[in-house]
Amino acid sequence: MKSSFSRSFVPAITILLMALVTVGVMFQMLARNVMEQRVMQRLETQAQTVSRLSSAYYNHGIEREEEFFISFSVASQVSGYDTVICDQSGSLLLCSDAPMGCDHQGLQIGRDYLSRVLSTGYAESTMLLHGLYDEPRFVVSVPILDSSNGPVGIVVVSTPIADTLDALRSLSHIYLLSCAAVIVVAIAIMIWVARNHSRPLSQMRKAAVAFGHGDLDARVEVKPTYPEEIQELALAFNNMAASLQKSEYQRQEFVANVSHELKTPMTTIAGFADGILDGTIPQKRQTHYLQLISEETKRLNRLVRSMLDTARLQENQSIPAEQKSRFDVTESAGQVLLSFEQKITAKNLDVQVDMPDYPVYTRAQQDQITQVLYNLMDNAVKFCPEAGQLGLTLRTGGNKIYVSVRNSGKTIPSSELPLVFDRFHKLDKSRTENRDGWGLGLYIVKTIICAHGENISVVSRDGQTEFTFTLPLVN
Repeated sequence: MKSSFSRSFVPAITILLMALVTVGVMFQMLARNVMEQRVMQRLETQAQTVSRLSSAYYNHGIEREEEFFISFSVASQVSGYDTVICDQSGSLLLCSDAPMGCDHQGLQIGRDYLSRVLSTGYAESTMLLHGLYDEPRFVVSVPILDSSNGPVGIVVVSTPIADTLDALRSLSHIYLLSCAAVIVVAIAIMIWVARNHSRPLSQMRKAAVAFGHGDLDARVEVKPTYPEEIQELALAFNNMAASLQKSEYQRQEFVANVSHELKTPMTTIAGFADGILDGTIPQKRQTHYLQLISEETKRLNRLVRSMLDTARLQENQSIPAEQKSRFDVTESAGQVLLSFEQKITAKNLDVQVDMPDYPVYTRAQQDQITQVLYNLMDNAVKFCPEAGQLGLTLRTGGNKIYVSVRNSGKTIPSSELPLVFDRFHKLDKSRTENRDGWGLGLYIVKTIICAHGENISVVSRDGQTEFTFTLPLVN
């Protein structure tokens, strides 16, 4: 299995090598072309200089002019190029190797080449001068003109091709050394960068393995030196780990709460049933205890039904449009309030209702919104003290309906407010109060409101607790 380093290193080094080879080939071609042009230009300059010098002395007989020999020798030595002078028949007269006389004198230049130089006035080529030199050369030839502009000979200036190639090879060696240094530095940088990039990935792998083995506190360190994508990935991993940790905590709490809620009525039912069966409970009291068993059974039934409702609501993250209908919220709220008439009267509550006299329509799942109103009103009546105040308010603003249910009584601590909508959350941890509740009512309320895409909030201060939720306002 290839690592991320090898997957990125091999293509990168391949691309780098291809780029260096391409640049090297282009550099070689360009350098050779430039060097050849410069050599030819210098050869031409030397040839023109010797041609003009020869024309000045030609009428006096350059073979016998010692001053010309000296000038010719100096010009050849300064330029560093080999120069020969031939007459118009192609016979070699003078050679820069030995202007006063050398073994090359009398050698004959090819007739075709001589004719081309005399006819065109200039010739450059890469050739082998037979009889003069043993290696190929860059050659430039120009005619020697007398005072009447007639050709009386030619000047041939040349330099070995090998000299230029040696310079080119030196440049190639420098380029290869530079490429090797670039490759070494590039590999070192790539290894450093790859390790820096792979280090957080390795940490995430270790954290994931630890998380999978039950270490729910495993997290990935996010450093500002990490690339932006790695930071985002690490943050996403930490958020996922935190979410899973919270889900595991909620699962454990759910199991503990359900176990506790089921244990109490089941123990009561089993105890009373055993007492009736073994005769511990006298016959005249059996009806009373059977009634208690019936009530505890109904409690269990309500608990199971509430948990099923919760599971069903969790499956539906949003309410489909076809399940929504247009209805009057004031009418639904009024009907819910009337259903608590007996409980309100029994506790002698002071009810304050503030709702419009005209219909206020919304589009939602009517049964679920009625359940929201019922759960909020049930909580408000349950936790309102004797002769306390109960309030129901409905108002509109913009394109929203705001429904509020409030009651007087104990203020909810600020630390508990963010938790009141959690499943199985109760202010009374011992569950000695409010024995008929399981902490699912407000959780169901928030689940329904969120499924409609709306919001719910709670405020508790100065002995007043108020729940407010929103609904869309429609004409």
